Amino acid sequence: MPQPDIDPATTALLTVECQNGVVGEESALPELAKEARDSGMLGRVAALVDAAHAAGVQVLHAVAERRPDGLAANANARLFRAAGKLPVRQLTGTRAVQVAAPIEVAGNDLVVRRLHGLSPISGTEVDALLRNLGIRTLVVAGVSSNIAIPNTVFDAVNLGYRVVVPSDAIAGVPAAYTAEVIRNSLALVATVTTAEAVLAQWAPAP
Repeated sequence: MPQPDIDPATTALLTVECQNGVVGEESALPELAKEARDSGMLGRVAALVDAAHAAGVQVLHAVAERRPDGLAANANARLFRAAGKLPVRQLTGTRAVQVAAPIEVAGNDLVVRRLHGLSPISGTEVDALLRNLGIRTLVVAGVSSNIAIPNTVFDAVNLGYRVVVPSDAIAGVPAAYTAEVIRNSLALVATVTTAEAVLAQWAPAP
């Protein structure tokens, strides 16, 4: 795999939906949460976040949530309608929308919350924040490779960012689908690498 160019001064790390209600032990989506844990993905995302903090890389955490009354939330797809019926709901202000352990949120991390849609970028303040920070490259990690990750990557590329995807720091269900999405879609528009390769570039100089 190619070595990505991820200069800390112009790179940000975006974690996608790594929240308790999605990948935590009390997930609304237990199959996805199990895959995130058992594959090691969640641990690798935590390691990337720790390395980003140490290297001075800006970290953003994208969280999906809903108001308790559902006001202004999407209802135009089966996914949204099903989410409203799950026993664990991603309600604003609850534990479900807190970033999941073992990921550490530092004081200068930005937590960006959205009430609608499928992407952490489209219709949110992420693009404006990245531009204000002088970011040109976005490292994307988290869930799911089924929907949110492809949306994130495509939106970022359409906005002119270089995108880096550590292939072992994203997950979806079934597990085999992640490799297909990477091979047939994400690899066409993003630099696909590994968490280890990113960590090596952000490691302190010897």
